[in-house]
Amino acid sequence: MNGGLGNLRLEAVGAMRSALVSAENLQLSLKSDLSSEEQALTNNHTSGNEEKPKRGNEDLKEMLESNKESLKLEAMKRVVGLIANGKNASELFPAVVKNVASKNIELKKLVYVYLVRYAEEQQDLALLSISTFQRALKDPNQLIRASALRVLSSIRVPIIVPIMMLAIKEAATDLSPYVRKTAAHAIQKLYSLDPDQKEHLIEVIEKLLKDKSTLVAGSVVMAFEEVCPDRIDLIHKNYRKLCNLLVDVEEWGQVVIIHMLTRYARTQFISPWREDAIFDENSEKTFYDSEEERRVDQSKPYIMDPDHRLLLRNTKPLLQSRNTAVVMAVCQLYWHLAPKHEISIITKSLVRLLRSHREVQYVVLQNIATMSIQRKGMFEPFMKSFYVRSTDATHIKTLKLEILTNLANEANISTILREFQTYVKSQDKAFAAATIQAIGRCATNISEVTDTCLNGLVLLLSNRDETVVAESVVVIKKLLQTQPSQHSDIIKHMAKLFDNITVPMARASILWLMGEYCEHVPKIAPDVLRKMAKSFTSEEDIVKLQTVNLAAKLYLTNSKQTKLLTQYILNLGKYDQNYDIRDRTRFIRQLIVPNEKSGALSKYARRILMAPKPAPVLQSAFKDRDRYQLGTLSHTLNSQATGYLELSDWPAAAPDQSVRNVEVVEPVKESGAPSLGKSKAGKSKEKFYSDEEEEEEEEDEESNSEDSSSSSSEESESGSESEENSEVSNKSSSSQSEKSSSESDSDKKKKTQKNKKIQQQKPDSKNRKQKNGNAGKSESRSESESGSGSSSSESSSDSGSESGSELESDSDSGTDQKKNTKSKPVQSKPVVKQVEKKEVSLLDLDDFAPTPVTTPKSSILSPSLLSDLQGLSISPTSALQASSPVFVPETSYELLHRMTGKGLSGQYRFTRQPCIYDSSMVSLQLTLSNSSEQPLENIHISQKSSCAQNIHCFNAVERLEPQASVTVSIGVNFNDSTQAANFQLCTKEDEFSVSIQPAVGELLLPVSMSEADFTREQGKLLGMNESSATITMSPENISSQSVSRKVVSVANLGVISSTQENIHRFAGKTVSSSSLVLVSVTLKDPDAQITVNTEKSVMGSMLLRQLKTALGNSAT
Repeated sequence: MNGGLGNLRLEAVGAMRSALVSAENLQLSLKSDLSSEEQALTNNHTSGNEEKPKRGNEDLKEMLESNKESLKLEAMKRVVGLIANGKNASELFPAVVKNVASKNIELKKLVYVYLVRYAEEQQDLALLSISTFQRALKDPNQLIRASALRVLSSIRVPIIVPIMMLAIKEAATDLSPYVRKTAAHAIQKLYSLDPDQKEHLIEVIEKLLKDKSTLVAGSVVMAFEEVCPDRIDLIHKNYRKLCNLLVDVEEWGQVVIIHMLTRYARTQFISPWREDAIFDENSEKTFYDSEEERRVDQSKPYIMDPDHRLLLRNTKPLLQSRNTAVVMAVCQLYWHLAPKHEISIITKSLVRLLRSHREVQYVVLQNIATMSIQRKGMFEPFMKSFYVRSTDATHIKTLKLEILTNLANEANISTILREFQTYVKSQDKAFAAATIQAIGRCATNISEVTDTCLNGLVLLLSNRDETVVAESVVVIKKLLQTQPSQHSDIIKHMAKLFDNITVPMARASILWLMGEYCEHVPKIAPDVLRKMAKSFTSEEDIVKLQTVNLAAKLYLTNSKQTKLLTQYILNLGKYDQNYDIRDRTRFIRQLIVPNEKSGALSKYARRILMAPKPAPVLQSAFKDRDRYQLGTLSHTLNSQATGYLELSDWPAAAPDQSVRNVEVVEPVKESGAPSLGKSKAGKSKEKFYSDEEEEEEEEDEESNSEDSSSSSSEESESGSESEENSEVSNKSSSSQSEKSSSESDSDKKKKTQKNKKIQQQKPDSKNRKQKNGNAGKSESRSESESGSGSSSSESSSDSGSESGSELESDSDSGTDQKKNTKSKPVQSKPVVKQVEKKEVSLLDLDDFAPTPVTTPKSSILSPSLLSDLQGLSISPTSALQASSPVFVPETSYELLHRMTGKGLSGQYRFTRQPCIYDSSMVSLQLTLSNSSEQPLENIHISQKSSCAQNIHCFNAVERLEPQASVTVSIGVNFNDSTQAANFQLCTKEDEFSVSIQPAVGELLLPVSMSEADFTREQGKLLGMNESSATITMSPENISSQSVSRKVVSVANLGVISSTQENIHRFAGKTVSSSSLVLVSVTLKDPDAQITVNTEKSVMGSMLLRQLKTALGNSAT
C-alpha cells in the first residue's frame, strides 16, 4: 500500500468515469427541469416580504452569468457576505459553480470559499466540476491548490474516495507547506468518510510527520490523534524534532502537540515522583547528616531521561504565551510529567489567566481546584487572588470558594473565616449556602476551629433568610455527629427554632438530630414529636420519614410518654399516598411493637435503630477529578467524553531510548559516475592537499556547531535548578545506555592529533580520511566503499539547526554503530582499522565531506566481491547478520523497447545482492542493446531526471556498436515503496522516458537468525504490525521444499531452520530502512496460515497478497 499510487490511479480513473457519466446525466436533467424548479420556488414564496430577497438573488445570478470579470467578482463578494451573515445562498450554487474555471485568481478564491460551504449539501452539482478541481491541484498558485483540495475533501461522496486519496498523497509531497497542511486537514475528512482507508492514511501521516515545516506540524499531529492515536511508534523518530519546533508552531498546533507529547511521555519515561528520587535541590537538607546516612540516602538516585528533560525545557517558555489554551496545556503537562519540586513554576501562569474572560476563569479555576487538593503549598502565596469579587458570576464564586477551602490550614484559617463571614451576607443565595458548606468543611478538617465554626453557624440560625438557616441546620447536624454529648445546648436551641424553619431538608435534619440524641434532650424530643403529629399530613415526604424514625426511637427509649403518639403517627403513615412512607411504617411497626407474628428481629430493634452512626466526611467535590487529564473536556464535565484518551501509568522499567535516535544518512555520490544531486568535490580536494587546513576547519566547524547548539539551548533554558538536573540526568543516562554518548573536547583533540600523525606516516591518507568520515557507519559499509572506490555519504545540512540535547541524543546512535562495528570480523589491514575506529558524533559530520575517488573499471559485481559482501550487515543500526540470497531469479523486465528507443533497447533485472554504492539502494543490472545499423554514442542517465527515488547512475557508455550489448549496474533507493522510479535514458541525440517498477519482494534482503530470535522478534511485531490469512494450498505446493521455493521466489528472504515440520519461517529486512520482515507459513492440511510481521504494515499486506497468490488457489 505504500507504493499503491499506480493501483490508486487506476481506481481513481474508474471513479472519475462513473462520476462524469452521472454528472453528465444530471446536467441534462437540470437543463430540462430548471424552469419547473424555479416555478416551484416562485409558488412557494408568494408573500410580498419574500420578493426583495428573491429579486436580490436574481440580480446576483445575472451578475454571475455576465461576461465581465468585475461584475462576477462583485457578485461573489456579496454572496460570501450573505454566507457570513448566516443567510442561505445555496440556490446560487449552479451559477457559482460555472465560475470555478475562471482565470481570475481572486474570483476563483471566492468561488472555492463558497464551494467549501455548500459542497456537502449540493454534492451532485459539485461533481460536475470535479475535473476542474483536479486540474486546480496542479495550479501554480499554492492557495488555489490548497483550496481545490479543501473543496474536494468537502464533497462527501464515497464514489470519489480514490480521487481524494490520490489528491491527498500528491499534496503531501507538495513543495508548499500550506498545501501540505491542507492535506493533513483532508486526512481527517477522508477518514470520517471512509474508515477503511486507515492504512493508506497512516502512510501519509508517517510521511507528513517527518516534515520540518512548523506550518504542517500541528495539523499532522491533529490528524494523527484522530486517525491512529495508539501508533506511538510513528512518534519515536520525530519526538525530538517536535520538541524543538514547538516554540515556532502556531498556537492551536502547540496545544495539540503538547497533549500528544504528554501521552507519549507517560509511556516512554519512568516516573519522576519515585520516593527514592534524589535531586540536587535536596542536597542542602543532608548537609549536617553523617556521611553514612548520606551514602545510604543517595544509593538509588533518580536520573531523568534527557528526552524527558528536553520536553520540559522546550515547553517552559510557552507559559508566557498570549493564548490561554497553550498556557493551560503546558500547565497540565508539567502537572503530569514534571518532578514535584518543579511543578510550582506553573503557579504564576495559572494565576495570570484569572484576569481573562469569565469562560477562561471557569476552566482555569476548575483545574486549580483539582491541583490545590494535592498540593496546597503551590497556591497559598496567591490566596488573595482567589478572594471573591462582587462582579464574579455564581459559578466563578463557587469555584473560588472551593479553592479557598482547600487552601485552609491552621495558619490562615482566621483570615479565611473572616472572608466567609462576608460571603454569608451575600445577596446570592446559592453562593451564601455554598459558603456555609465551606465553613463546615473547614470545621471538620481543622479541629482547632470546630467550636468557633459551630457557634457562628448557630448565630446564623436567627438569620432572616430561610436558605441560610436551612443550610446552617444541615451543616450543624453533620458537625454535631462528631461530638454530640458536648453540644446538647445547640440541639435545644435548634428545637426552639423548629417552628420557624420551613425548608424541608432543615426540618428533617432537626428531627434526625432529635431522634439520634433523644437521650440528651429527654424532655424536648417528645414535645417536638407531638407538634409533628399535628402537621404530619401536610409535611414533605422527607420530613414524614424522619418523623416516623423519631417516633420509633422515642418509643424504644421513652415509651411511657410517646406510646400513643407513636401509634397515631404509624396509623397516619400506614395510609399515606407515598409508598415509601407506607413501607417504612409497616416495617417500623413490626420491628418495635412486639406481637405474636413478630419474629426474632424485634429483640434487636434497639440495637438496630439506636446504633452509633459514623460521622459524615465532608470532602471536596473535586477530589476524584484527578482521574481525568487536566485541561480536558472530561475533567471539566467530570465525566468521560467521547474521544477522551486516558493517560497511561508510568512504566515500571525505562523503555529503550534508542528508538528516538535519528540516523543522518545521505545518498552516496561518485565523481566519475553522474549522480542525481549536488556534490562537494571542491571542498574535498582542498582538504586532501592540506592536512593542517583540514584540522583548522574541523576545529572551527566544531566550535560553530557547539555555539549554535548552546545558543539554541539558552533560549529555552528552564532555570538554574532545572538546568543542573538536566545536566546530571544527561550525563548519567548516557553513561547507562551507551557508556559514552559523545567525546569531550580534549579527547577529540587527542584523536585528531593521533589521526594526523598516522596520516602523515601513510601515503594513502586520502582513503583513510574518507573512512574517518564513515566511522559511525557499519564495517561492511566501509569495506564495500573502499573496495569499490565510492565516497562517503554527505552529512545533512539540517544537523546544525538541531538543539544541543537532540544532537547529544543523536550521537548515541553513532556510539551504537561504533559498538556494532567492533563486533564484526576484521578483514582489512590493522592500521586502516585503527583510523576507522575513530568515533564521530553528529556534531562532527560536517567536517567529513565526500571526496572524489576513481570509479571501478567494471560496474558488474564480481564473484569475489559478492562473497566478501555476503554475511555483512548492511544496516548500520541492525545487529542482525545479512545472508546470501537463497534464490536469484533470472527474469528480466523490459526497460525500453527497440522501436521506442530508435534501435536502443534495454532490460533490467534484480540481482538480490547488497548494493555496493549505498546500503539503502536496491542493486539492478541493466542490459543495453543496439539493434540499429548505426553505433550509439554517450548512453547515460540524465542528471535532470526528476523522480522521488535517489538513483546512482552508471558510467556513460561512450560507444555501443550495432548488434552489440553491454551490461551495467545501477542502484535505486525506492524508500521501501513499490512506486516506479522514472528517469531519462539518453543517447547523444535522443532522450527516452523509462521506469523501473519493483515488486515488494525485491525491496528486501535476507537475514539469518536462530529460531528463538525469530520467535522473540515476532512477539514484538504484533497487533497492527501483523498481517495474516488462511488459504487452501494447491496440491503441488504441499511439500516443504515447494513451500520454501515458492516463498523465496516471491520475496528475497532467508530461510530460518525450524524444529517443527509444519511451520516454515523466513526472515528479511527492508533495504532502505532495515525494518525486520518475518514470514511464517503454518501447514494445516489442506489449509495453510500465512503470517507476515513487520513495522512496514503496508509492505506486509502487499507481500501477504503475493504469497497467497503463489501458494494457494482460493483464499478463505
